[in-house]
Formats: sequence, structure tokens, C-alpha cells
Amino acid sequence: MGRFMVSGKNSKAVRNARAAVVTRRSTPWGLISAVVVVVLFAGAVFGYAFLRGEENAERLSALAPFTPSAENPDPSTQIEGVQAIEYTGGQHVDPVTQVAYTQSPPFGGAHDAVWAACNGVVYDQAVRSENLVHSLEHGAVWIAYNPDQVSGAALDTLRAKVEGQQYMVMSPFPGLDTPFSLQSWGHQLKLTDVDDVRIDQFVAALRVNRNTHPEPGASCAEVGVSGGFVRTSPPPFVPAPAPGTPGTQAETTAGADPVTPDAGS
Repeated sequence: MGRFMVSGKNSKAVRNARAAVVTRRSTPWGLISAVVVVVLFAGAVFGYAFLRGEENAERLSALAPFTPSAENPDPSTQIEGVQAIEYTGGQHVDPVTQVAYTQSPPFGGAHDAVWAACNGVVYDQAVRSENLVHSLEHGAVWIAYNPDQVSGAALDTLRAKVEGQQYMVMSPFPGLDTPFSLQSWGHQLKLTDVDDVRIDQFVAALRVNRNTHPEPGASCAEVGVSGGFVRTSPPPFVPAPAPGTPGTQAETTAGADPVTPDAGS
């Protein structure tokens, strides 16, 4: 009888111990941890997306006064430091003729008959100004930078404003008298700080602004070998000659008949 009771107690203790083990093993802590991690990660992703959305909304709101409209055809007049000159469009030169530009970088006047590809292109080498001025005539914004003064993170910041953006183009400009400069047809803004809010204001105000460039709807796509401009091997940059240099074209020619505007893309 005594042995039976002892045996019963031992048996009960064993069952309780086994039940405890089974209970401990039945809690899927690994799965719970994984779920928690996924939930936290998803929350972080959605939180980040929400914040970026808020930042983008604030940015768009801040740029609203610089969006062209019937009431405000040239919002760049509100941007401090913008230089504006009125140029006649459609004055072309051949591929070997230099234009004696009076502005550096140039932002209007006579130019090559072929435009530089300007559909979000960042050129690593300096490009012939006469081709880039034609891009401005089509409504592009050209960011030129002094390669001796802009590099590293600052260059990456400017690059991010151009890559993949239609009617945007960027290239080094040797000898530029400021770290970088923004050009659109008839407009220029020279700056020193890549985080300057006026960069985005200039782009918002003047990129494909139908009121400020001569050829609305004209293409920024690469014309290719047959047209005389290949983006991977563009015509090289040559400093502009002094006005009046023999064999050069004046920046503007009074009374010149403009050529037929380029067709849209």
C-alpha cells in the first residue's frame, strides 16, 4: 500500500513535469519575435513614407508661388539674384563656328543647329556651349558647375536634381566664376550653396515655362549620330572667343531672320 502511494506520487510528479515541459515548448516565442519584428519594420516603413509624404507636400506648397500661371507668367522675377536678358531665338550656327558669347555660361543668343540631349542627362565632361544653349531654347534648365569647386557630396546633391528629370541637363563648366550656375533661356542664377532653396525655385519657375523660351514643345531627346550629337560623346567645350574675333558669330545679330522652330517630340 505504501509502495503504491509512493509510486502514485512519483507518477503524478512525472506527469506534472512533462506537462510543464510541454507547456514551455508549446509557446512559439520565435514566431512571436518574428511577427513583432515584421510589425515594427512595417511601422517604420509606413512612418518613413508618411514623413516623406509630408515633406514633399510642404516642398510643393513652398514652390507654389514659383509655378507659372496666367497671372504669374514668369515667377523667376520673385527670385533674388536672377539675371534676365531678352534674346531672339532661332539663330543657328554650323558645328564648327563659335559664338562670341557675352555671358559665361551663356544663356541665350545664337547657337548650334543641334541641341544637346537634355532629358535628365548629367555629362561628366564639359560640353560645347552652342549645343547647350539650343537646349535652353527648348525649355531646359542647365546646371553648370566649376569642377575645381564642386565635388563629392555637393556634386551628388546637384546630380540628384537632374538625373531622370525631363528638360534638365548638367555639365562641368571650366573657369566658372562661382561654384555653380543655373541657366534657362534668357535667365541665369549664380549660386554657392547646393542647399540653396532658390535652386528648386528657379527650376519650378522656368523649366518648360511656355512664357519664357522660344520653342515650347520642342524635344530634349538625343538626336544621335545622324543629327550630329551623341550624348556619350558630345562635342567638347571650348571657351567662348572675345566679341569681334574674326570667324566667329556674334551672340545676337540685329535684324537676323530666325529659322523655322524645331518640331516637338
